[in-house]
Amino acid sequence: MRRITVIGCGGSGKTVLAGRLGAALGIPVTHLDAVYYDEDWKPLAREDFARRQRSIVASGTWIADGNYASTLPIRLAASDTVIFLDLPAWACLWGIVRRRRRYRGGQHRQAGVYDRITWQFVRYVWGYRREMAPRVRGLMAEHAGHAEIVVLRSRREIDRFLRPWTPAAIW
Repeated sequence: MRRITVIGCGGSGKTVLAGRLGAALGIPVTHLDAVYYDEDWKPLAREDFARRQRSIVASGTWIADGNYASTLPIRLAASDTVIFLDLPAWACLWGIVRRRRRYRGGQHRQAGVYDRITWQFVRYVWGYRREMAPRVRGLMAEHAGHAEIVVLRSRREIDRFLRPWTPAAIW
């Protein structure tokens, strides 16, 4: 594992997993929210975002966490490992609540995550497995056939996956 893509629903634990894995393996982590949004939480133009991702994956080792299905093929094609966090909606919503409590709302720049909870976002999370996950699986099949695919469906499975590299449970 030297070029790792971490994807999954909002609140599934992508940022935490990527950070712990990066620290344990000594691999730099890129949180795509921090790349996509500027300090005022305005998004990059699509081609600029794609160009930055091409630059990230051109380096020898990296972990990239974030969804962004429109540019996911860039990361998948360059990955040797893809970690798909396929948690149930309730677990993701609980993860969002925990994140909000931890950071007291707002943006925590170290991971580039802005804690903006809207009804649209809640609907997205609730429908992710039904609407978005099939698209993600299709992109993985199309662009990451060469990579090891790891699908984790619970926080317990995430802990088991991380156990060889990290000493304690993270949730």
